[in-house]
Amino acid sequence: MALPQTNPYNQYKQTEINTANQGKLIVMLYDGAIKFMKIAQENMDVKTYDVVNTHIIKAQDIITELLLSLNMKDGGEISSNLFNLYLYFKKRLLEANIKKSKEIIEEVIVHMNLLRESWNKISAKDNPAETTGMPKKGSFSIEG
Repeated sequence: MALPQTNPYNQYKQTEINTANQGKLIVMLYDGAIKFMKIAQENMDVKTYDVVNTHIIKAQDIITELLLSLNMKDGGEISSNLFNLYLYFKKRLLEANIKKSKEIIEEVIVHMNLLRESWNKISAKDNPAETTGMPKKGSFSIEG
């Protein structure tokens, strides 16, 4: 009886996801969306519009996940601003898909890269409550 073949890369990625903190997971979502948008841009040059459409939709799906992960109750102004930005990104990507516009996709990539860097800095900071065993107070949560 043959054992099922497992892809080591997929196992690594699954372990990375399972062990990442919330901030790192958000960074990973941004990375995925940016990757899909870049693939869409590249395929506009060769006019493989089915690939463009598929990857823009994948990026929109990730942005939807980011949107749904916002804690609107406790997140205050930050959550509200991110909500509006994510809706704007989804709208712009829809326009890019209709117009097949690399420029519109680039606009969204630039903004998402800036947000990604901010989340990366936030997730890289050590949380003193975790290292001292003290309860966390006032921590930012994206859980809804």
